[in-house]
Amino acid sequence: MNVTLRTDFTVEQICNGFIYNEFEGKGINGLGGNLVIQPEYQRNYIYADNKRDVGVIESILSGYPLGLIYFNKTGENSYEVLDGQQRITSIGRYVTNKFAIKGKNNIPYNFKGLPKDKQRKILDTRLTVYICEGSETEIKEWFETINIVGVPLNEQELLNAIYSGPFVTAMRSSFSNSNNPNVQKWGAYIKGSANRQDILRTAIKWVSKNKINEYMNDNRNNGDITPVISYFNSVIDWVSSVFPDVYDDMQGLEWGDLYEKYHSQSYNPSTVANQVKELQQDYFVKNKKGIYEYVLGGCIEKKLLNIRIFDEPAKKTMYARQTAYAESNNISNCPLCAISEGNNSKKIWKSSDMDADHVTAWSKGGSTDISNGQMLCKSHNRAKGNS
Repeated sequence: MNVTLRTDFTVEQICNGFIYNEFEGKGINGLGGNLVIQPEYQRNYIYADNKRDVGVIESILSGYPLGLIYFNKTGENSYEVLDGQQRITSIGRYVTNKFAIKGKNNIPYNFKGLPKDKQRKILDTRLTVYICEGSETEIKEWFETINIVGVPLNEQELLNAIYSGPFVTAMRSSFSNSNNPNVQKWGAYIKGSANRQDILRTAIKWVSKNKINEYMNDNRNNGDITPVISYFNSVIDWVSSVFPDVYDDMQGLEWGDLYEKYHSQSYNPSTVANQVKELQQDYFVKNKKGIYEYVLGGCIEKKLLNIRIFDEPAKKTMYARQTAYAESNNISNCPLCAISEGNNSKKIWKSSDMDADHVTAWSKGGSTDISNGQMLCKSHNRAKGNS
């Protein structure tokens, strides 16, 4: 790959023709249309937080260097931003009055409100740009390397770069646009943001059965993402129909896997809603996220709920109570050993050889408190199970 240093590009030149499109996934141009600021393999703009974008402009006004910027040469006088998109977009947004910085006395100034000399200082600032020329593979590898520092690309952003093409372009248009009215609905079940490709990644993960790389590679040049959209909507529609009430802990669950496992079964939404509500309010259910699969599976796998167990003070109290009663009545301190005819009917077990147990099982309505607790020898506790 050939690299050439350029120091003659000014902010004014770079921002010539700059139009910021609020809908992520769309290209942003500069240099009078000769520079693609947001190529399809670039992540979305993430500096719009009144901190990082403001910091870029304050750095220019203070005379601080903005760091190296890399352009990929795509034609005789045409380029695309390889690294520096966030900084360039921040500059372009400022000179087109999309946000303000604060001056003395905390007064906000957008670009047109700045004194003329400060406007000119920004526009005349020269950027340090390396022009890169090479094969697609070289460019993509370099793109990955230079994005290790700063705000690193997440895994899906890197995959978008590696497999850039019609598929990624179409996917970003549908799933990476935070202005999409469906994003709020999707956000109830998917953790992360459209802006950082989390919804896009989830959609591919679901349709590919967790084989994201393979699916993106196979479909790289396919702009028809109908199968992805169809499967994604099937999962979302299934979840929202089975579980009519939305809870915070539904976000980020492996709904694609649950759909594959349970969507062929029939559920009564009203019954499901009541079961979930009861479990959500149950103090003894420690893992609220496990409620949904527990209900989908017929309320059998209690381990999904991580039921609260008796704490150590409770165990000590129960052990002392049972042992004192057993010694005074010449029977075992394990209630089940005491009523048996075996050799352990009068054995006094050490506390370390016993486990706490619900007299009435939690799954049958028993509570986790001393009034419903007992200590059993380990053998009887294992044998008792959920009975």
